Formats: sequence, structure tokens, C-alpha cells
Amino acid sequence: MDGTDVEQVTLALLDAANDKDSEVQEQVRKSMLTLGKQQPDRVLAMCQDYVLKHPKLVVSHRVVILQTIELIVGCRIDEISPPKIKSIISLASDEMTRSKDVIPDWQQAASNILVAVGNKHINDIMEEILSKFQPGILPHFFVVQTLASLSDSNVYGMVPFLNAILGTMLPMLSMAKQDNMKWVFSSALCHFSNSILEYLANLDKAPDPTVRKDTFSSEIFAAFDMLFNNWLQSREPKLRLTVADALGSMCHLMASDKLEEQIPKLIPAILSMYKKNNEHYIISKSLCQVLDASVNMGSRVLETQLESLLLALHQQVSAPVDYSNPPTVKNHNEVLRCFSLLANSFPDRLVMFVLQKLENSNERSRVGSLAVLRHLINSTSSTMESKKLLILASIRQPMADHSNKVKKHVVQVISAMAHHGYLELEGGELLVRFIVQHCALHDTYQRGPRPTDPEEVTNEALRTMCDNTLHLLTTTVGRLADVLWPKLLYYLTPSQYSNATTPLCKSLIVLGKKKKANSEPSFNIDFTQEVNLPSPQTLMIRLLVNAAFPFNSRGHGAPSLSLLQVLSVNIHPNTELLWEKEIPLLLSVLDESTAESLDKKQWDEKLLKLLSKTLATIDDDKWVCQLAAEATRYLSTYNNLLEEKSFLYRCIGMTLQQSFNKEVVKKHLQEILLTARHSDAVEREGVAMGIGLCANSHLEGTLAKLDEFGKSDAFKKSPSIFNLLKERNDVEVEKVKSTLILCYGQVALNAPPETILNRIDQDILRCISKHFNTKDLTMKLSLIQSVGLIAKAISVCVKKQGYIFSRKQELITVMLDFIKAEPADSLRTPVRPLVMTTCANLIPLEPALSENENFDLLKVCVNSAFSLPPETHTPERTKEEETLDPKQRKALYKDTLAALQELLKSILAKDPTPDGLQSVFKHIESWLNSAQDHERERAVMATAHILAYYLDNLTVKNMVSFHNLGALLGRLSPRCSDPYPAVRIAAIDCIYTLLYIQLRYEGFSLDYKDDAVESLPPLKKQLENPDHSALYKACSDLTKVMSKRLPQQQLTTLVFMLFEGLVDSQTNCCRASSVILNTMLKNRGGGLQDLVPEMLEVLHVRLQSITEEQVRVAVAQTVLILASQHLQTVINTLVNQPLPYDSWTSEMWMALGADPIVAKQIIEMVMEKLLILAPYVDKKESMRVGTTKVANNQPLAMTCGLKELLLNGQSQEAAVSLFPQLFSCLTVRLGASVGVLGPKDTKHTASVHVAGVAADALRILLARAQLDEVMKRLDEDNAWDAMKEPKTHIEGVTLLARAMAKHAGPRLPAIVECLCPSLNNIYECQRITVTAFFSELLNHHVVTELMLIDVLMNNMMERISDPCCTVRMLAVRGLGNIAVGSPEKVNKYAKELLAAMSSGMEEKDDPGKLITLEAMSGLSKVLLYLDKKNVHLLVVYIFMKIKPFLESESDDIRCASIHLMGNLSKFGSGEPVFKDQIHNVLVSLLLHLVDPNPQVVKACKYAMRVCAPVVGSEQITAMFQNHLHEDKSLHYGEFINDLTKYLIQDFPGMLNFYHISVIQFFKSNWPEVRAGAAMFIGFLLGNIQEEHLSHLNMGTITKGLVMLLQDSDPVVRVKAAEAMGHFH
Repeated sequence: MDGTDVEQVTLALLDAANDKDSEVQEQVRKSMLTLGKQQPDRVLAMCQDYVLKHPKLVVSHRVVILQTIELIVGCRIDEISPPKIKSIISLASDEMTRSKDVIPDWQQAASNILVAVGNKHINDIMEEILSKFQPGILPHFFVVQTLASLSDSNVYGMVPFLNAILGTMLPMLSMAKQDNMKWVFSSALCHFSNSILEYLANLDKAPDPTVRKDTFSSEIFAAFDMLFNNWLQSREPKLRLTVADALGSMCHLMASDKLEEQIPKLIPAILSMYKKNNEHYIISKSLCQVLDASVNMGSRVLETQLESLLLALHQQVSAPVDYSNPPTVKNHNEVLRCFSLLANSFPDRLVMFVLQKLENSNERSRVGSLAVLRHLINSTSSTMESKKLLILASIRQPMADHSNKVKKHVVQVISAMAHHGYLELEGGELLVRFIVQHCALHDTYQRGPRPTDPEEVTNEALRTMCDNTLHLLTTTVGRLADVLWPKLLYYLTPSQYSNATTPLCKSLIVLGKKKKANSEPSFNIDFTQEVNLPSPQTLMIRLLVNAAFPFNSRGHGAPSLSLLQVLSVNIHPNTELLWEKEIPLLLSVLDESTAESLDKKQWDEKLLKLLSKTLATIDDDKWVCQLAAEATRYLSTYNNLLEEKSFLYRCIGMTLQQSFNKEVVKKHLQEILLTARHSDAVEREGVAMGIGLCANSHLEGTLAKLDEFGKSDAFKKSPSIFNLLKERNDVEVEKVKSTLILCYGQVALNAPPETILNRIDQDILRCISKHFNTKDLTMKLSLIQSVGLIAKAISVCVKKQGYIFSRKQELITVMLDFIKAEPADSLRTPVRPLVMTTCANLIPLEPALSENENFDLLKVCVNSAFSLPPETHTPERTKEEETLDPKQRKALYKDTLAALQELLKSILAKDPTPDGLQSVFKHIESWLNSAQDHERERAVMATAHILAYYLDNLTVKNMVSFHNLGALLGRLSPRCSDPYPAVRIAAIDCIYTLLYIQLRYEGFSLDYKDDAVESLPPLKKQLENPDHSALYKACSDLTKVMSKRLPQQQLTTLVFMLFEGLVDSQTNCCRASSVILNTMLKNRGGGLQDLVPEMLEVLHVRLQSITEEQVRVAVAQTVLILASQHLQTVINTLVNQPLPYDSWTSEMWMALGADPIVAKQIIEMVMEKLLILAPYVDKKESMRVGTTKVANNQPLAMTCGLKELLLNGQSQEAAVSLFPQLFSCLTVRLGASVGVLGPKDTKHTASVHVAGVAADALRILLARAQLDEVMKRLDEDNAWDAMKEPKTHIEGVTLLARAMAKHAGPRLPAIVECLCPSLNNIYECQRITVTAFFSELLNHHVVTELMLIDVLMNNMMERISDPCCTVRMLAVRGLGNIAVGSPEKVNKYAKELLAAMSSGMEEKDDPGKLITLEAMSGLSKVLLYLDKKNVHLLVVYIFMKIKPFLESESDDIRCASIHLMGNLSKFGSGEPVFKDQIHNVLVSLLLHLVDPNPQVVKACKYAMRVCAPVVGSEQITAMFQNHLHEDKSLHYGEFINDLTKYLIQDFPGMLNFYHISVIQFFKSNWPEVRAGAAMFIGFLLGNIQEEHLSHLNMGTITKGLVMLLQDSDPVVRVKAAEAMGHFH
């Protein structure tokens, strides 16, 4: 290849090197590098020339070229000729130093070239650089920088030069006045020093092993002197840091005596830098190097600097460390290294310093000191051995610090100390206590939003850290076992450590198990020797109380029980076997429970049982008495944990129960009653339960003590010593009385049944009855609770004694006041059930209550019970009452509702008449329709109970009518479908009972069984299954029964009640109402003629608020039942409803489809009207040009109605019988609706999508005809959306015809017959629709099979001359489609087809060239089947017609013309003239393989594949046929690369024609094609042999590529640059 072309290309690339697009820049570099690798000398020469000839190049451009030189040199250094190396060195050196100013990018790029060359040619480089590094002359900044870089990249090459360089450099230092020069000299000295140190460290690999440190010492010292004395004081921070860095590195190379001299000045100077600079890492690194060098040589003067050093380093180590900022972390580590270095030389001074600093209370200072201390303990353990006691003493002060940050560091230090044997020493236990204290921390109290302090240490974080530390000390530091066991037990009992119980127990378990397993004597604890430890009794009681609240204090229950088991022998030898059996069972319960699921009452019982068994097993009254004494003393530690305290009272009660010493029992009861804090409800309850448990064994003594206490000073309001006692002064007498009342209740409950009966009246009721008139809430609750407990104990006994209250009404009022005082939204106490039970017992007594009294009683009790939240709801805790656990709550709910039912029965018993029943039911009625399941359940259950009771107690004396039957059935029957199973079952019971009550009123006997009514109970089984069909059947059956038994005069009430039921709060009940209503109307609606208008009106109103679809459908059925007698009126009404139809009207229409006969009548009527009514009118818009189509109302309304009617599945029979007519009618209607606006009668009508309605109706019709495959295909293709819109309507109709032809062929003859008349319709839109439909049918062979081909072809030939060009285009398309649908008929119509297609390609009235396009596409298809004789003469003529279209702007036309060309190929094979035509267009086809339009690409692949045999090259033919498949992706680059190889090989004579053709595409409109052309040329150049080069006009190519390199599209520029890479 001509050198000038390579040069021209390289020149163009050099010009483009600064392209604004980064990808182009990158490709230019790659191409230059490719060319450079092939011809390094030439390309480097070009680069050099370019730089030299363009002295004013912008810097960025210059940089790219220099970087390219660097890359070529880097990878071809061995192939570049020595002269070229020299000239590059010279150029780079010149570029680097041409500008006296520092221009970093440019000069750095030049410097990088020198460094790249220097890796191989260090001597040449040094020769050049040293020429610019002359003694006495200040060198260029980048000369020094380059020397520094070279010393890094080529250590062994550079170090031998460094002595000379340093010699030259030293005098220059004093000449440097600018900061940047000082900086670069300092940086270089730093690099030089590091290189020398590396060289000396690896002398075995060095070229000159004789080099010694002292070789450089004097020069380094001279440089050090200059930097230290002159430059370190600079004002420029960056320079100061670099100088400091250099000084640090230089210290190691200085002579020891010189360094020793400098230390007193150097260290203060470096330390002073901390204040002047923000970045401290470099300073600390430098200082560390200085200290390292000083310590290594054993400096003596270092000690004189120690104080200032320590102060500065301490300040640094105290600075906050930001772990997201690496320099601060590095600085911290360097500072700690400094401390380590000093510790080895001055251990005493250093430790004293750190410990003194610990005394400083400043948070940062302390944190820093602790960090150093930890580092020293870990890193210099031998040095610290003698300092242990001193450190132990000094750590106490920071331990008392309040800051969590300090504490965190203290914990880290303690952990380090533990691992190095500090904790066994005297004072070590304080460190353990510190850890335990912080295991007990409570969560951080958050008042507002948390401040964002990155170093913040929360209580949680500190606590977790201490937990982990305690665990680690227990498990990993073996020698600590005797420090921790048994001393950790001490921390289990004081309340301030309660939050540490879990980690403490875990550690003690580990230690205890280990000691026990190893049979260590220290496992057995001598509690008399270990004076600080709690006694076995206290330990046991503490761990038991912990276990009672297993999920408190971070889940301390299980660990406490496990520890108890480990300690068994130490608590009491007798417990071991019992606990080994019992405790694992308790632990397994906890394993399977959560805080929510644990049955607390049962759990407490288990623990009290364990205590009882344990005491029985210990069998030592003295031990038990001591336990009682210690437990009673221990009560006060739980003053802030009342639940726990309450449990402890029960433990004491259980312990006293097991004691035989009556005096001890009496003493402890006295102490409990005196010291209890009676003001708290939980504690009162606890005291009472404890005393109750005690009474089980000591009834006499307990009652005596309670009586004595009741008479004591505690109940006197006058001041006395008792009242003046400090802890008593705020206790109200009422609270103490409340405790006493509760105690009596618990005594009654717990005392042995055989002894309590005769004590009830004289001892218990006597003592509490005097408080009945109290106003104090606490006492009221205690009274009711106590009465409840007594009632539990003696219910039978009281009945025997005829225990009756006399002041009935007064007491009922008191009781109701008790209920009213209860919170309405929660059930915490048994006030309600107790009060209701009491009232129920009072009601039968005379005198009877008045109507108002009855009303009030019912209202209060019913509302109070029904309005309660569901029993699963957990109420909030209040101060007064404790939250109940789920089981208690369930029982309480059950009791409350049972008590209410008893109360209702009592009231009904007083007036067992329909009116009496109504007076009770009216309180329940409104709850039946509640939105809350639990409220409906309560209401319907209560109703069932009172109705059953009513029936059982019914005596009909005279013929009274049961006048409320209709209303009751209307209210209750919908509930049979309630979503809640319990409500459904109870509702059936209610109706069953109601109908029997009716039968009784009708005079039937008590034992009469009615067959119809008896069919109701079996329905309950069906109703268990909430399946809709089961519910529906049950409702239907139920209605039939009701219909039989309901008197006519009650029917109206029932129907209107059911209308209300349609909008019930529960959708299931709405459905039930509708089913019952419809069944009733079918059976007995005949008698309600007068009410029909009113019923429809009510239904219309109801429908507005019915959301449940099923109910709406059922209501529509209701209408159908009525409409079946008045069809015409109903239809007229519906058609005149405003458009668009509301859902009510739509459902009415839809309902009419349910009856096939009615539906068929309506369909025929609508089709007839649509045929004769004008679909739209053209209205002129006032402001716009032209007219707008606006739909006529009546045909639109009918289409809407028809659509709704067809939606009903039962319309299928009617729709199928009229399918061809209805399909044709709707298709034509659709054509007339596209682009038509809705009528403007009302503000809503315009929102009707006219075409959408017709399309929807047609779609539903297809579904009714069960043309599922048609539907599926249309849905997949989104055909419906297409049909509705003017732009895509034809496409949509085509898809419709296609689907019908493929999946509904047999239906087509009738449809075609129905559609034909519309082809002559005056409405153009309808002609378009039908022509599009027919056109597509011709695409399918089915029309030939059905003998429709002639009809369709004749219709198409007629439409060829239609005035509408769209119709003409569709007709041409239809004619072309015959080739696909019925290819065997093509030659029959050959003449007509060719004539139509030819004229189509020359069509003048063809705005978008659509007819031309169809003609080409059609001809393409037809050619496949035409005989050669019919086409032979036209081939070249057609080819010539096509060629201009190949470069058409229209994607579709390009695509069609290329396709047609492919199809012509079979008619031209073997004709030389045709081969020439193919070669003529081959380049165009190849380049359109990257056409932006994928369809054009596919067409190219097809055309090239079918033309392949004509090309005249076997290899190219094989390539086209193997690689050009429409569905396979093509790697265009590889394809063109291979193709050019074959073109060169098989058609060398045509290369000139080809490359000239390709170059013409450099000016193509499509950037993809221009880029493809560049690639083509690139590969042609890359693959061409020398001998064929003469065929190419390199000048034109070069010129063309240079032009493309300036293209506006970056992709084109990239490809042009890539092509240029092949010029070699």
C-alpha cells in the first residue's frame, strides 16, 4: 500500500484524536495503536511530525497524541529503532519542557513517555534528562518529576545514578524560590530515599551489590538540612506535608551522629505541624519513621523530646476516628505505632504518662488514653508485666466516667487485661463488677429524634458489648473460672443488676457445669465462708420469681431455671433428683412458647407446684421458716415490679402453707398485711392470693389474723402512730379495706370446702357486707370480685340457705351503676357478669319492675355486653386493673354473655307475649346488622336463646295473632347466609323456632311436627360449608318453607324488610336477601300487582348502594320476573335511558338475555332497526374546517343494549341461531362507527366510544358462538383495540377476517352472502370495512374450498376502480393475497393480476405510495407461483422499475422492493443480463443489512439468500445461504470481513466497481449505512493482497474515510477510525 495513503490516514486520525465523542476518541487511539504496532517507526514519525508541525494544538489534543506515543512505545519498545528511540526521547523531553509554565496534563503525558522508554533505555533517558538538569540552572518542574517517577518504576536502573543526581540537585535547592519547585524537589527526594531503601533491602537482586547506605549519607544530610531549615516553614500546607514526608524517609539514610544532632530540632518541628495542617496522616507517618530510625540507632537525646512527643501523640490519638475516611484510620494506626516504638525504649515514662492522662475527665482525652493503654497491653505485654497493679489501680477512674464512649473503651481495655492475667490480681473483681453493671443497662431513653453523632454509643450497643465480653471471659480465659465462680452469684439478687440476669446465668451455667463435670471441689459453695453471697433460700426465691416472668429482662426465665438446676446441691442436697426431673419439663414448655402464647395462669401454677414439691422434698421446717423469713424480707426489692411482687406473695403463701409453725405463720401474715402497699391493685391481689394459699392449711389462724387486722389502727381515720409511719401516711383506709375484702374472698376460695361453709356468714359475709354502700371504686371492684369468689366457693350452700336480697330495685340500681362505671371498650373485670347474674336472680322477686325500669335494665346490660370488642382484642393497661391473659379473658367473655342470656330469660318470663318478646328483641335488633362479626354473633345467639325459651314457655290461651312474624323473619332470614358460621347456624335455629311459635299461635298442639319446618335443622349441615352454591340452595329451601307457613297479610312486611336486607353490612346476607326475595316473588308474587311500580322504584334506589355483583344480578332477575309479563314496556323504557347506561340499566338489559325467546325477539328487532337507521350525521364544527361525524342516538342506544343483552350467557341460543346476520350487521355497524363521536345530548353521552360499543358487541357475539380460537387469536393480536380506532381499523378488520378464516371457515359462506350488499353502500367507511374483510379472506385457502374464490375475486376486480383510494389499495392487496391463499389459482388469473399490479406500481393518486407498496408486495407474492412463460419477458422491465425504490425514504417500500427483487431471481437465473443486475445492486443489499429498520434487514437477508446462486461464486453463495437467516442474528463485522476475502478472491476484476459503489454510500442518509460502508472499505483494505491494490483508488478511499471521520454521527466516526486502522 502506498505510504502516502497510510500517512494521509494517520494524519486524519491525528486530526480526529480530539473528537468530542469519547468512543470515537477511544477508537482513534485504538486505530493509531494498531497502525503503530504494525509500523511503529512510521507512525511514531507521523505523530512526532504532527506535534512539531502544529505548535498551537490545544493541550487536550496534544495529550492524546503523546499518550498514543507512550502506548506504542510501551508495547513495541524492542522493535523501535535506536535512532527513533532517540528522536522520541528528544521530542518528549522538548514537549515536557517547552513551556516554562507548568501545564500538568501535557507535561505529564510527555513525562510518561520518558518513563516508558526509561524502563528499557535508562542510559539514553538519563543522557537526555541530565542535559536539562545542569548544575547551577534550575531545572523544569517535570524534569525533576520524571526523575522521581523513574526512581519508582526502575529502581535498579536509577539508584546507580542517584548519587550524581543528588550531587547536581543539592545546589539547586537553594535556587528554588517557587513552592511548586520546592514541592517537586521534596517529592523527588522522598522517592529517591524510598528507592535507595528498597535497593538496599534487596541487594541480592541489585546490579551493584557494593552500594551502601553511607554512599548517600552526606548528600541526603545536605538535602535534609535545606528542607528542614528552609522549606518546612513554608506557608503552603501541601509543600509542608511533602517536605515532612521526605524528611521521614531521609532519616533512615542519614548518618547516626547527624540524626542524633537533628532530633532535638526535628521532632519539635514535626510536632508543630499538627497545628498548621488539617491532614495529619503524613505527619504521623513521618514522625513514626523518625522515631523508628532514632530507636534503631539507640538515640540518647530522644528522651529529652519525650514529654512533648507524648503530649502531641496523645492529642492525635484522642482525635475522633472516622472509619468511612481512610486517612483518619491510617493516622490513628500510625500514632499507635509511635506509642509502641516509645514503649520499648521508655516503658516507665510512657505508662505513667498514659495513666496520668486517664485522670483527665475530658471524654476525648480519656478515650485516647484508653486506646493507647489497650494497644500497649496487647502489643507490648512483656514490657507491661511489672505495671499490672498500677494499671489496675488507675483504670478505676475512667470506670466511673458517665460517658458511654469512654465506657466502651474501658470494656475493650478490660477484655485485653483479662487475656493478659490482670483480673486474677487484687482489684480484678471491680472490673468484673463493671462488666456486669453494664450488662444490666436499660435501653437508651429517646425523647426526640436522635442526633446524628457517628460515634454515639447507645446503651444497647454497650450492653451487647458487655454481654459478649462476659461470655468470652467465661469461655476463653480458663484461669478466670475461680474469679467468676461463685462470685457472680452475688449479682443475681440486687435489683439494680436484674437486666444482667440472662448473661450472668448463662456464664454461671457454663462455669458450674464445667466444675461439676470435672468434680472440682470449688463447685460446692460454702455460703458461710462466702459472706457476700446471697443465701440459698434467697437465690432460690429470686430465680423462681425470674422464672415466673420468663420473657422479662431479656428472656431471663429459661436461664434462671437452668441455673437453679445446676445449683440444686448448693441450694439443698434433697432438691437434686426432684429438679433433674421437673425443671427440664418446665424448660421444654418455655421452648415452645412465646410471650404471647404462654398461658401465664397455668405457668404460675406449675411454678408454685414446683415450690410446693420442693419444700415437701426438703422436709425441713427450719429451712422452710428461713425461706419464709427471707422471702418476706425480700419483698421490698420488688417495689417497682408489682407483678413479680404479687407472685412472690403467692410463693410466701405457699411456703407458709407448708410450714407447721403457727407462730411463724401468724408473724409473717402480720408483717405482710402491715408492710403491703395497699394503694396498688396488683399488690392487693397478690397479698390476698398469698393469704388465701396460707389459709388452705391455717384457716383458723388466718381468719383470726384478718379479724384482728380489720379492727386495728389501719382502719381509723384519726391520726395515730400507725398513720404517721412514714410508709403509711398516703395510704387511704379504703385501699386497706379493699385488701381485706379481697383476702376474705381468697380465703373462701382456697380454704378446705368442708371447713368453710359454717364460716361464711359469721366470719366472711359479716366482715364484708358492711362495705356494700361504699362509693370508692376500688372497694366496689374488690367487693364484686370478692362476692364472685365467695359465690364460686359456696353457690350451692347459698341456694340451700335461700340467700335473698330484699332491697331489690335499690340494689339493681347500684348494680347498674357498677356496670355504667365500667369502660365500654374493654372487659377487664368480672363486674358485668356478676352484676347481670345478680340482677337475673333479683328479677323473679316481687315487686315486678316497671316498663321504664325494664327498658333501662335491658339497654344498659345489652349494650354493655354487645359493644365489647372481640375477646381476642387486648385492651391497653391502666393503672387500676391488670391486663387479663387470653384464657381469663375468654372465660370472662363467656360468663358475661351467659349471664346476659339468663337476664333476658328472666325478663321474658315476666311477660311471655308477642309484645313482651318485641320489647326484648328491639334492644337486640340493631346489633343483628352490625359490621362486626362478634357483635352479630352475640345478637343472633341471644335471639336464638330467647326464642327457644319463648317457645318452651308458650301457652296460647286465646287466638292471638303472632303479628311480628314477618318483621322477625325479614330481619333473621338473611343471617342464614352470614359469613360467620356461628351466626348462620343460630339464624336457622331462630327461624325454626319462629315458625313453630306461629304454628302454636295457629292452634297446633305442643307435640305437632310440621314436615316443612322439620326440613330446616338438616340445613345447618349444608350451612357449615360456606360454598356459595350450598348457601344459595339452603336459602332457597328455607324460603320455600317460609313461603308455606307465612300468612298473606305478613308478606308485604317481609318483602320490604328483605329490600332493606339488600344493603346489609355483610355481602353474603345481601345475597341471601335477594335469593329469598326472588323465591318469594316466584311463589307468591301474583298477589302483589299493585306494589310492582313501588317495588321497582325501591329496587332502583337500592341498586345505587349495592356493590356486591351477585346481589345486583339477583336484583336484575327480580326485574326479569316482573318484565316477563310486560316486555314491550320494559324495552321502551330501557332504550330511552340516558347514555351511557348506568350499571342499573346495563344489568336490566343483561337480565333480558336470560330468556332465549325474549332475547331472539329483541335481536331481530335491533338488526332491523340498524339496517334502516342512519348511523351518523355530518355536523359542521363552528371553528374548524370540515365536518365531524356524530352518532345518531337510537341506533347507538340499541347497539349498547344489544351488547349488554349478549353479555348474558343464556342469550347464546338466540345469538347462535342468528349468527351470520348478526355478525355481518355488527361488522358493518363497526365500520360505520369508527371515528364517530357520541351524540351531544347530555354532558355524559359524549363519553360513549361509539366504535367501542360495536366492537364489544361483536366480541361478545363471537364468545356466544363459542368461537374460542377466534377470540384467543384476536386477543393475542390486540385486534379489538385496532378495530375501534380510525388509524388501525383496517388492520383490526384484517385480523378479524384472518381469525374467522382460520378457525370458523364453515360459517363464511353465509357471512360473505350477508356482507356483499354492503360493498355498494353509500357510506365509504362501510365499503372499506367489507373490502378489508374480503381482502384478507383471499389470504386463506378455505375460500377456494368453500367455492367463494370467484365471488371474492370478482368483487376485488370491481373495487380496483372504486373512487376511494383506500378501497383501491385494499383491492390490490386482496388480489395479491390470492398467491398466499390459493396459489394454484394464480395462473388462472395471471393476466388480470399482472395488469392490476403493474398499474398499481404506476398509480398517480396515491398520497402515501400505499398502492405502490401493495402492488410490489402483491407482485412479490404472485411471482412465486406464476409460470415462467407468463413473466419471462417482463423480468428486466420490472427490475428497472424496482431499482429506484431500493433507497426510498419509506421503510416499507424499501422492504417490499428488496423482497420483490429476491422473488424475481428465479425468473432470471442463467441469464447473463440478470447476473449483471444482481451485481449492480449487491452493494446496496449488503449495506442495508445494517438498515435501521429490522424488516428491511430481513428482506435483504431473504433477497441475498435467493439470489445467491446467480452471483457466480460458490463460496459467496454458501456464505449467503448459511449466515443470512431471517431469525438468526448476524455478526455484521465478521460477515463483511469474510465476504471481502471472497470478493477479492473470486471477482478481482470487479473490485474497482465494488469499492466505487461502496464509496457512494459514504453519503447515504442513514448513519448505520454510512458506518457499514466504512467497515466494508476497512475490511477490503485489511484483506486485500498487494497485487490487487492497483484495482483500488486509494486516493478516493482515503478522501472518503477522512470525510467520514468528520461525520456528524459518532458511530460513523468510530467505524471510519476503525477502517483507518487497516491501512498497513
